[in-house]
Amino acid sequence: MRIRTALAALSLLALSALASAAPIAIKDDRGASVTLPDVPKRIVSLLPSLTETVCELGDCARLVGVDRFSDYPASVRALPKLGGLDDTSVEALVALKPDVVLLGVSARVIDRLEALGLKVIALEPRSMADVQRVLGTVAQVLGKPDDARRIWNRIDGAISLQAQQLPPAARALSVYYEVDAAPYAAGRASFIGEILDRLGPRNVVPAELGPFPKLNPEFVVRADPQLIMVGQRSANGLPTRPGWHNIRAVRDKKICVWVPGESDVLVRPGPRMGEAAALMARCLRQAATGPVPWPTTPFNAPPGGMR
Repeated sequence: MRIRTALAALSLLALSALASAAPIAIKDDRGASVTLPDVPKRIVSLLPSLTETVCELGDCARLVGVDRFSDYPASVRALPKLGGLDDTSVEALVALKPDVVLLGVSARVIDRLEALGLKVIALEPRSMADVQRVLGTVAQVLGKPDDARRIWNRIDGAISLQAQQLPPAARALSVYYEVDAAPYAAGRASFIGEILDRLGPRNVVPAELGPFPKLNPEFVVRADPQLIMVGQRSANGLPTRPGWHNIRAVRDKKICVWVPGESDVLVRPGPRMGEAAALMARCLRQAATGPVPWPTTPFNAPPGGMR
């Protein structure tokens, strides 16, 4: 009897091992089909939002290398840094022997990595629906589809909670969100714009202009937003741009300036979007009651922009 029980237990273990070793078929955001023989043990991530997603799913320990901007959670700061979208160190990456490389669709290194025989999954979260989908894809790669649903429900609930707690005066503001000084804006079609929509204020950049359109500065002058949200990198010269002194947000000193750590939370389409909503909500509450304080800490961050 004991022998039969032991054999049954061994059979279950064998079946479990076979299940865990089942191939994983992925279609990435290029439309490319990628098949992994098993859940990858060694992962390289070349996009901070993907790094954060892997860690939120509980698999930081599988990361063996990241891009230079990946700095959250703190544990990834000790990993080998492999460059950015345009200057990835292929030799250093290959030396890490990853089972899979996660990166953005716009990364220039994709073809070269695939030519070297590496498994590459390219993902491009731009809207909230994209973020949910990418979370599901990464969870599939890691063999944790149920965890993706749990994490998304937490993100969605955190954004809803921030919206519920905002006073009507904060929800009634018109907002211009600048992601880069070119100027590039966060339109309503972007994940940033969609969070703003959930909170209630009116984004002056319509969805039809795309997620992150480059604007003529005169567009913003004509739109005359009551509030501007901008990163510290771009903020200093903003009030002196031609005609911008006439914008209500500039005139009334209602400009929320994100310090680098806050900007990272806000521009990364990933697990910290609930925190991004909380930062935006704080800004809206401040602007609804008067001028918004300018940061007193000096700007200190490497170039990066949207990442």
